[in-house]
Amino acid sequence: MRESLQVLDEITLNFNEAGLFVLNITLAFIMFGVALGLKLDNFKKVVLKPKPVVIGIFSQFLLMPAMTFLLVLIINPSASVAMGMILVAACPGGNISNFITSLAKGNVELSVSLTGIADMSAIIMTPFNFAFWAGLYSLTSDMVIPIHIDLYEMFKTMIILLALPITVGMIFSHYFPKITKAIIKPIKIMSIIIFLGYIVGALSLNIDYFLEYIHLIVLIVLIHNALALTTGFSMAKLFKLSDRDKRTITIETGIQNSGLGLVLIFNPNLFNGLGGMAFIAAWWGVWHIISGLAIGFFWGTKPIKSLLGNSTVS
Repeated sequence: MRESLQVLDEITLNFNEAGLFVLNITLAFIMFGVALGLKLDNFKKVVLKPKPVVIGIFSQFLLMPAMTFLLVLIINPSASVAMGMILVAACPGGNISNFITSLAKGNVELSVSLTGIADMSAIIMTPFNFAFWAGLYSLTSDMVIPIHIDLYEMFKTMIILLALPITVGMIFSHYFPKITKAIIKPIKIMSIIIFLGYIVGALSLNIDYFLEYIHLIVLIVLIHNALALTTGFSMAKLFKLSDRDKRTITIETGIQNSGLGLVLIFNPNLFNGLGGMAFIAAWWGVWHIISGLAIGFFWGTKPIKSLLGNSTVS
């Protein structure tokens, strides 16, 4: 497998400045839409019921990157593919996790709280996690491509694309509640459509590369995503959370903001469109929607089990 994937280490998928600007604006809009559903009360409730949130954040930002690192060591892909897997694992939850949680009859309030905390924490945790695990990988592998981790550039990008639109979205929601109520659902639907367009746009200028090499990473992304979902479910089950919370943490851990990963990958001051990284992040963006919706519809047909073992349909 490693030998066939090494061709991706030599490929650079380039965007012009206009394309990068559109990608950045797209992600900022998506995060603005996510922030419209966030309220300060969501964060206050974390103090009152911290257990599921702490488990969710631990699963997403600590256990998921660690499990990804172990998976990388086991399957031993090429360097750029390994870097892509580590970067995706370091990203916060995806923008559609709240919608999928509602489909799955999960705890939407917990999902929204985790989304807000994860997105704000990602400003620090995403650069830190990537630097730590990618640095550890470079010490344990024979990586032949140079990976320069510019933490300042990553922090700057995270602030512009996460902190600013989330802050503006929460302020807008607070001061214009009626308008927010009217636009929040259409914006969430638009965000899903725009996100898919975002992925298509990220690869459209390199369609020949995509069609030629996508088959090399399809199975890797499937296994990686299954690992993420299993990690979230196992953590919630281990700590005996409710069925609703279990579903929520599974989804939050398995749905990653790979769009953010793509923006970082196409940043010329960071990874400059490194082929294996771009392929992993782009296909993650497609696959986690498919797997997430499948789980959401499946769980949506199943009754919720109470902590006492009784079933309720709610």
